Amino acid sequence: MPRDIHTLRNIGIIAHIDAGKTTLTERMLFYSGRIHRVGQVDDGTTETDFDVEERERGITIYSACVTFSWKEMQINLIDTPGHVDFTAEVERSLRVLDGGVVVFSAREGVEAQSETVWRQADKYHVPRIAFINKMDREGADFFAVVKEIEDRLEAKPVPVTLPIGCGPPHMPDAFRGIIDLVEMKALRFLPEGEGTQVVQEEIPAGLQEEAQFWRSHLLDQLSHHSDELIELLLADQSPPPDLIRRVLRQATIHHRVTPVFCGSALDGIGVQPVMDGVVDYLPSPADLPPVEGMDPEKKDRKLTRKPDPEEPFCGLVFKVVADRHGDIFWVRVYSGQLKANSRVLNPGKNKRENIPQLWRIQAEEREQTQMVEAGDIIGLIGLHHSTTGDTLCDPKHPILLESIQFPETVISMAVEPENAVERKKLNQVLEMLKRQDPTFRTQENEETGQTLISGMGELHLEIIKHRLIRDFKLNVRVHKPKVSYRETIEKAVEVTGLCHRQWGGQNLFAEVRIRMEPTPIGQGTGKVEVLPGGPDVLPPEFLGAVLEELQEQALGGGTLGFPLLHVRITVLGGQVHASDSNVTAFRMAANDAFHKALHQAGVVLLEPIMRIEVSVPDEHVGDIVSDLQQRRAVITRTHSRGRNMTVVEARAPLANLFGYSNAMRGLSQGRASCTLEPCAYGPAPPEVAQSFLL
Repeated sequence: MPRDIHTLRNIGIIAHIDAGKTTLTERMLFYSGRIHRVGQVDDGTTETDFDVEERERGITIYSACVTFSWKEMQINLIDTPGHVDFTAEVERSLRVLDGGVVVFSAREGVEAQSETVWRQADKYHVPRIAFINKMDREGADFFAVVKEIEDRLEAKPVPVTLPIGCGPPHMPDAFRGIIDLVEMKALRFLPEGEGTQVVQEEIPAGLQEEAQFWRSHLLDQLSHHSDELIELLLADQSPPPDLIRRVLRQATIHHRVTPVFCGSALDGIGVQPVMDGVVDYLPSPADLPPVEGMDPEKKDRKLTRKPDPEEPFCGLVFKVVADRHGDIFWVRVYSGQLKANSRVLNPGKNKRENIPQLWRIQAEEREQTQMVEAGDIIGLIGLHHSTTGDTLCDPKHPILLESIQFPETVISMAVEPENAVERKKLNQVLEMLKRQDPTFRTQENEETGQTLISGMGELHLEIIKHRLIRDFKLNVRVHKPKVSYRETIEKAVEVTGLCHRQWGGQNLFAEVRIRMEPTPIGQGTGKVEVLPGGPDVLPPEFLGAVLEELQEQALGGGTLGFPLLHVRITVLGGQVHASDSNVTAFRMAANDAFHKALHQAGVVLLEPIMRIEVSVPDEHVGDIVSDLQQRRAVITRTHSRGRNMTVVEARAPLANLFGYSNAMRGLSQGRASCTLEPCAYGPAPPEVAQSFLL
């Protein structure tokens, strides 16, 4: 019997590091009956943090997929990392999910990575609910966080639960339960069964007025989205809970409001209402518009696929996991059915792929299945040509879905193998790691024998270093991390490239005119654009060769040897000889034009700029600000957070931030915390650029 797609939820848990994502996931699995003991992050016993590094560090590094049932619904949940170095895991997860649960700490509120994941969810139009966690911590403030969500994230949060008390158990008004504003009942979660027993009671007398105020606020927000609700309110009638949930669901799916829940995942308070919220307010695949793609042969022709098993099959590869039995490709199935031992098309590479095995993924465990259909998230084994971001589809009905864009790397580190045998092993391991991680890059220097590995931050490279030495037993020397610089050009120039020579006894002639110009830094992807000035600037066979040669030269880097960014090259025209012009001649002319333009346009060295957010006690703010300014930081904002804490936001060059975490802890007696994330590339000081010219 086919599954009802309306009973499926594909969701992600996303948040800043240490907000409690993994703890919330553990509680959800426990209350659903999927596991029979609650794992602890600090003990390294959680279901989804199964990697050695994750358990040692107490953080999530790799997104993990788990499936459980709640109220007759199947929920596919992906627990994502919170650390900014692993933002690619969040990016690719959000690309394929239908809904999200965004977790905030009740004490820290909206932090730097909270903003990043929220913007990523906006980018992929992911409906979401919010869970304000850690209401049992000292300094917790539910309403301040709701206000921050509204102000900093430009969202429309609507509380659907309220806290009863806040703070740890020793405080007189300790957090002890929640108020359900839809049912207008108080909920207590008995500690004897680790929160499995939920007692519904009347709202305490001292909180009834506040509860009524926030319920009126909820109904007022929802009245903008339902005529039926307005009529009941105008008639002074109380809307039934089912109507409130129905309107709230539609408003959430259409990104008009964000339902806000509260609780303490560690203490098992308020988790079941969040699980109910996933079922009640987040969409099934059937609630969302059909997925859009393009015809692989006619790029300007749009195609769609409905989330229906009867439609032709299409899916997106969003993650590759290296395994001793063969790589596992995580695929989101958007339409149709996929059976084991079938053949599919990778339209982006025009390659056929065999699908020998299908696996349902449960953290580090898997279960083989013979068929999957629209809405499923599945693991495939046996693909040879596909990578992250590739489309798989029915060969008879090709469609190319939008791929996944990942940020540029900002930091590099040299690795040297001990001998030739180790070099071969190292190359094999690095290729495998590149398949797994789209933000990991490698480049070999033939002169020094070093291999340069690049990533998103110091922690990212540190974990890769540990894997090379500990997991893969490689004998390698690892050098200190270095900044990954980029280049752009100073001004626009127009040049003519020539080829007028003999080659293999044949006269060659070609002339190519191009314009090379800088594009605004901070806009678009920053990658080099190579464009024809018009369809008839050169004969098609020569124009194709010129564009290809210019693109290849651009990939080779600029004057200083660093990759080019923010450059546009336009082919303006050229001269063709009746007998002496061919593809080779035009490639040579294009090469000549590229290097002339690069020389005349002038070089600008770009360095990675990091966005930094430091949370520091008030008495240490002066020391932190002074230290940041010495590191060429620009302070963009300071504001208070809770009692006696200040948040300092700044932008600073990565080159000046190596080891910053240790310096910051020293200046604040270990009481400050910080988050760094890549922000943009900006012009480096002249003395830095000059050092590469010497």
